[in-house]
Amino acid sequence: MVTFELLDEPDSSITEPSTALRRQIQHLFGRSLHIRHVDAGSCNGCESEIKLLTSPYYDIHRLGIFFTTTPRHADLLLVTGAITRAMVDPLQRTYAAMPEPRLVVATGACACDGGIFGRSCLTLGRLSAILPVDTYIPGCPPTPLALIHGLLLTLGRAEQRLHRQILAHHADGKA
Repeated sequence: MVTFELLDEPDSSITEPSTALRRQIQHLFGRSLHIRHVDAGSCNGCESEIKLLTSPYYDIHRLGIFFTTTPRHADLLLVTGAITRAMVDPLQRTYAAMPEPRLVVATGACACDGGIFGRSCLTLGRLSAILPVDTYIPGCPPTPLALIHGLLLTLGRAEQRLHRQILAHHADGKA
């Protein structure tokens, strides 16, 4: 006979890291992390993997990470696809509309280095040609776990940047 044991509390090995991550995001941004995704000319392979992040299996919302449609509410710009010349101005305007601290993630082989398109008369290739990139998430397309790993690395970069700003502020105050 098979018996099932009901747990009164959720598994702490799952809830503790997600709670700690939510607290870290709250400390860094004062709220949840909001991502503005821009497709700069991709084949939509990366988009299908990004869409999986909001599925019940990966559920990045439980970590305090959400997608937003406006750059004015975004903390992180997630760019996919080879950068077409037509998307240079919209990408730069999106980046300029984001509040500080701005984080930029190049997602997929195309945004990282141009992918199979490279640099041509229609594409600039890599995202770093027009915007400062904090994190590169390679893959064609990157898996949802690679995307989550890249987002966590980007949060680490944001924390390092915050500490540098605090140290610079204290150094200026003492001088």
